[in-house]
Amino acid sequence: MAFAFPDSFRALLPRRFRDRRPRVAVVRLSGTIGAVSPIRPGLSIGGVAGSLERAFGMPGVKAVALVINSPGGSPAQSHLIHRRIRALAEEKGVPVIAFVEDVAASGGYMIACAADEIVADPTSIVGSIGVVSAGFGFHGLLEKLGVERRVHTQGEAKSMLDPFRPEDPADVERLKRIQADVQDLFTGLVTARRPGLSNSENLFTGAVWTGRQALPLGLVDALGDVRTAMRARFGDKVDLRLVAEARGGLLSRLLRRGGAPGGIDLAEGAMAAFAERAAFARYGL
Repeated sequence: MAFAFPDSFRALLPRRFRDRRPRVAVVRLSGTIGAVSPIRPGLSIGGVAGSLERAFGMPGVKAVALVINSPGGSPAQSHLIHRRIRALAEEKGVPVIAFVEDVAASGGYMIACAADEIVADPTSIVGSIGVVSAGFGFHGLLEKLGVERRVHTQGEAKSMLDPFRPEDPADVERLKRIQADVQDLFTGLVTARRPGLSNSENLFTGAVWTGRQALPLGLVDALGDVRTAMRARFGDKVDLRLVAEARGGLLSRLLRRGGAPGGIDLAEGAMAAFAERAAFARYGL
């Protein structure tokens, strides 16, 4: 039999004991996945593991809400975050609901699939279940500048897709095999986690849909936002507890990387910001 404190004594207890409201832990997962910069760190398992542990370990938690706003990024980091969410959900027996804000595309959608339910805004961008690799070729520029590229390797594939050499068809074929393997894992994961997917069109072409379009396709389960949905499920008194990400300040991040304030690479920070902006811009955001 559970012990109930008399109301006259409840006000003297710590808040976690006197608060009878249903509690939902909220974890925000925003930004590109795997991008690393001392100024603009991206989402990674190392960066979000602590927040996830605190969310699932919160006393009296009824559910964990993931608020996702990500255009994707590293397949490995996306998969690692997905697996950690599932492991914690099963270990703690806590349901997980993902809420899509602007976008949950590619790796962002992979993370969303770790949830038991996915809720999107009608205007959210969802999908992009595919694999992409992009780069530049500079060999023509080097020739114009009169610069000779010298590369010495042990192993014929060590300089694969070197941007300063002409593209090798064998390298492209090797890359496509790697992409096909990652795509196979991605589609298998989505199919397993989303058994109600529509067969009306091929959902694994890398295409995207709005939240409203994604609903009948089975890519999401409902339309809405975290506050409205959680109040409808747990009542108007639901306690939404935001779990802040413990990244630390800029100085601490630089020191962890062995840098110092005077050595901030502004070019790296600018490139990281540009890359993240370009990733969101792909979806019109």
